[in-house]
Order: sequence, then structure tokens, then C-alpha cells
Amino acid sequence: MPKTLKYILFDLDETLYPSRSGLMAEIGRLMSRYMEERLGMSPTEVPTLREHYYRMYGTTMGGLQIHHGIDPEDYLAYVHDIPLEDYIGPNDKLDRVLAEIEAEKVVFTNASKEHARRVLKTLGIERHFSHIIDVRALGCISKPDPEAFRRALEILGVKGDECLIVDDRVLNLAPAKELGMITVLVGSEKTALRQGHSKDVDFVIGEVEEIGKVVRRLTSQALSSDG
Repeated sequence: MPKTLKYILFDLDETLYPSRSGLMAEIGRLMSRYMEERLGMSPTEVPTLREHYYRMYGTTMGGLQIHHGIDPEDYLAYVHDIPLEDYIGPNDKLDRVLAEIEAEKVVFTNASKEHARRVLKTLGIERHFSHIIDVRALGCISKPDPEAFRRALEILGVKGDECLIVDDRVLNLAPAKELGMITVLVGSEKTALRQGHSKDVDFVIGEVEEIGKVVRRLTSQALSSDG
């Protein structure tokens, strides 16, 4: 447990809002449509290829860049062209929770900064975040590539043990754990076991609004160790 928690890095999609919103499913549908319309792929081959690229590179975009030479700007604009208000809305509870946390908050996402800002604004929590580290800032390297995490720390100018990271994917927490970050999974114990690498998860919370409890627990532990 660090003496001072300087930053909390939040994943964006399906972390700052629940998967049941359907927003990420719509983004996934647009990813598939992009591959069909822009690359001329058949609807039958797209799901298998997306799954393959997801497992190999952490994102569909990563595989499409490497193997098909797509323009990442065109791709990001296409898959995020969504009326967010149809899926998510203001989250007053999360707004209050974030206001009570002193550590700086950062969005750390494989998506674009524009999409992140729109999501934060729609949720009503934009004011709490001092940085957005998006896929461009990372040189189009995506989580869970360890290099993405090293670059994020370089951007913030901190060490891993000065940070806490919140994500809905265990695979995105494993590299963070290696760098000394405190890791929080938004999901369940079953999710951690199903995704593997459960040893890389320090805390499991059912919804992101519970992050305040984690921070208070860590603060209490730090004060106890000082005493």
C-alpha cells in the first residue's frame, strides 16, 4: 500500500458505466460493420476475425492496423459515431463518490479522447478527471500490452506503486499489477476466475460506485501502518 495514492486510472467502456447499458455492444456492432463496409469482409468471417484480433492485440483495431493497414482515425470516428444519450445518462451517485476522492482521476482507455470526453460529459462526471490517456497518446498501443501501461506512467510522471487502476477486464489488470499498481476489478469473483489471472486482482467491486469504499479502506490501512 503506497503512503500516497496520487492517481486512480479508470478504464472507460463498461467500467465507468455498466455493460447492461448496451453501449459497448453497439460499438461492437459498428466494428463489425466497419470491417464489412470498409474492408469488404463477409459477415460470416468478421466475428471469428474480431475474436482473434481481440485475443492477439487486445483490440480489434490493433489487428486491423497490423494486418489490413486501416486508418485509425477513420476507424475511431466510425465506431464511436453513436448517440450516447440513448444508452447512458447522468450518474449522480458516481459524481458524489468521485468528489470525495482526493487522488487525481485519469481515464486510461483503448478508445479515443473524443469518445471518452463525450462519455464523461454524458455521465456528468467530466469535471473530476485531470487527464485522458487514449489510444493516440499511447502511440496506438492498446491494453493489455505492458508497453501501454509503461507509457501511461511516463505520461503521468509517476511510479506504479503510486497508482490504483480500475478496469472490467482482468487481462488489463495483470500488467498493471506487474508494475506495482493496486488493481480493482469491476465485476465479480466469478469474472476474475473465468478470465484467469485472479491473483492479479487486489479488489473486486460489483459497480464502479464502490471505488470510494476501496480508497477509504486503503487510507485506513495506511494510517494504521503509520501508527
